[in-house]
Amino acid sequence: MDALSRPLTDRTLFALAEGYAWLPNRMRESGGRVVRTRLMGRPTVALRGPDAVRFFYDERHVRRTGALPEPVVGTLFGHGAVHTLDGEAHRARKELFLPLLHGDRVAGLAEEVARAWDEAVPEWGGRPEVVLFDEVSVVLTRGVCRWAGVPLGEGDGDGAEALARDLVAMIDGFATLGPRHWRARRARGRQEDRLARLVEDVRSGGVAAPEDSVLGRVCRHRDASGEPLDARTAAVELLNVIRPTVAVSWFLSFTAHALHRWPEIRERLRTGDAAYATAFTHEVRRFYPFAPFLGGHAVTDLTWEGERIPAGALVLLDVYGQNHDEKLWGDPYAFRPQRFLERPAESDELIPQGGGDPRAGHRCPGENLTIGLLETLAVRLARLTYAVPEQDLSIPLGRIPTRPRSGFVVTDIADVTDAHAPAGRPAAA
Repeated sequence: MDALSRPLTDRTLFALAEGYAWLPNRMRESGGRVVRTRLMGRPTVALRGPDAVRFFYDERHVRRTGALPEPVVGTLFGHGAVHTLDGEAHRARKELFLPLLHGDRVAGLAEEVARAWDEAVPEWGGRPEVVLFDEVSVVLTRGVCRWAGVPLGEGDGDGAEALARDLVAMIDGFATLGPRHWRARRARGRQEDRLARLVEDVRSGGVAAPEDSVLGRVCRHRDASGEPLDARTAAVELLNVIRPTVAVSWFLSFTAHALHRWPEIRERLRTGDAAYATAFTHEVRRFYPFAPFLGGHAVTDLTWEGERIPAGALVLLDVYGQNHDEKLWGDPYAFRPQRFLERPAESDELIPQGGGDPRAGHRCPGENLTIGLLETLAVRLARLTYAVPEQDLSIPLGRIPTRPRSGFVVTDIADVTDAHAPAGRPAAA
């Protein structure tokens, strides 16, 4: 009997409890780059390494259709989303997103988010304290909606805070079955309803959408069948542009955490050294936990490093473990942006948002947007002076997605407009 066909203890609850550490721990116990287990009642094999990335993203081996658990689809991605498709259907839907990879579009989003940041900072300075994670989520929401041509919706002020709360909830609740999960479902339902109505209004001529805006593109897009997206699916894909942008809030809270732990990095970021900003961004995405692993299912009987994988088995790619693999990084638990100046990031080695080719496979097409936004906002954050009061800055690996527990609270904010000005008062310990 094949090893994956033998009865194995289901490890779903262990995975939920251990979070990011679960799969790396199993990899260490196995002494290799393959783990055999069972999740959600299904035989499962987990893989790690650049060769595993190429194997995982080969549609002859692994496909996503039917592999993502409904709780993840129903909160994070949305039913009918590009993430749930394969083959020609996936490639046709991906054409909706690929133009967003162009440098001018990335720069345009970064400019809108930077403008929203610059508008917000003076107001932050007038408050006793600011929870950076919360405020950055509003900045990102405001910036991406302007860029995408999507109205913010209803709520206090311009509606950005209410929309940001819903977008954060969708991300925060995908890996749990508790109250966070149900908040995520309610948030998704509200926003899909609102955006589906918006799509219908654009198509009927009641609302104008700029020709080359994300909103306009989604409303006009036709799938492999030649048919336009139904309004609900169009709403899902609008959210799949806006929501991942707001997910950069997690990386910005990690950026603040890194600048606090390693304050010597701040001065070099403040100078606007573009190469260093890119290296710092890559190191934040490598070092801090975001996606624990990715999953698909074997489309046929396979063999990986001598291990048989039966058709239908769940196949996992160990994202967090690979980003902390000493065989790839040498000193994986040292935060060292310099490593990416010494050697460029290889796409199948650094995989915080997946691997493979974003134009042909399932690698996140918004990765370049994430990098561009982090480069822009990391420099702006480094140019602020602020105090960091006593708080819980621990990052629990048992919580997915994780972030500093406090959300990173800062006080006494001031903007250093001169990039070469002295760092001023250091943040309090």
